[in-house]
Amino acid sequence: MKSRKSIVSLLMVFVMVIVVGCSGKKEADKPLDLNMKSDKTFEFVDSAGRTVTLPRTIKRIAPSGTMAQIMLFALAPDEMVGLSGKWATSAELVLDEKYLNLPVFGQFYGSKDLNMEALAAAHPQVIIDIGEAKDSIAEDMDQMSEQLGIPTVFIEATTEGSGDAYRMLGRLLGKEEEAEDIAVYCDHNYDFIRDTMKQIPEKKKILYCLGTDGLNVIGHNSFHSEVLNMIGENVAVLDQVSSLGSGNPVSMEQLLNWNPEYIFFAPGSVYSQVGENPLWQGLDAIKSKKYYEAPSIPYNWLGFPPSVNRYIGMIWLCEQLYPDKFDFDLYGETKQFYEMFYHCEMTEELYQKIMNHSK
Repeated sequence: MKSRKSIVSLLMVFVMVIVVGCSGKKEADKPLDLNMKSDKTFEFVDSAGRTVTLPRTIKRIAPSGTMAQIMLFALAPDEMVGLSGKWATSAELVLDEKYLNLPVFGQFYGSKDLNMEALAAAHPQVIIDIGEAKDSIAEDMDQMSEQLGIPTVFIEATTEGSGDAYRMLGRLLGKEEEAEDIAVYCDHNYDFIRDTMKQIPEKKKILYCLGTDGLNVIGHNSFHSEVLNMIGENVAVLDQVSSLGSGNPVSMEQLLNWNPEYIFFAPGSVYSQVGENPLWQGLDAIKSKKYYEAPSIPYNWLGFPPSVNRYIGMIWLCEQLYPDKFDFDLYGETKQFYEMFYHCEMTEELYQKIMNHSK
């Protein structure tokens, strides 16, 4: 995940935009004074231990980044007033047009593209940050809330803890029942795969490659390697593991030294070229044709962003590595996932596009 850099100067500009923008609003449209408790507000304790006063009815939310955007879309697509980033190009195959045309605010952390005017015009009642907890998360959230004049909430989410993250989101947004359905899905699949893997004495040796030359890898102890480590033996053991989704650059010599049984390529990498490349042919996984490109419509099933898109990736990975131990109906599982998380009706044609290089 990207580092959380200071955005104070941009936020000060935003405060000026808010002041000007609010002056012409009708009385009924003005935000609640969240410094004053009332029957129209409630207090919510987020994952950073912060007590945040919020409107009791939340109908307008903004995600802080891509991970939040994907998780929120499953539970509350119609409450999202904008996006942290444009949907992937292929999203038009999956998402309803009304969601494709939402305004783009930009990332709240680690970028310089935050569009303050678009954010001000959307009037979000709360900004929701979801993901890995940084040491400075409470301070970061407080600073953002103070500068923007909009409540901010942090919800910690890992692959293992996605169920509980959705339960917290359900309480926040008054969607407990809908959130529980998603939480049960996450818990059931994670627990089933974890427990089945405990019965497999020897994991397959795997490697996840990305980058235009395929020579970047997701290291064993990276936040982005959670699924890889759970289902296979990720051979990319490095002294210093990058926390970025782009992984660590390594040499072909290092890949040959690791010599994994299976290689999984990120979308847009060198999957289509390695079969005829003499250097890559030195790897057992390439010679035995045990290499695949991760499905990626609309988002990479195994990689960035490290969000709930990895849940269907877990199922796919199990089927590639241990078909004798797992008996998933991959089409049925894909259909269920896309309906739940993308509100998309799966067709055989769409399924074949998704799985083009992945089976």
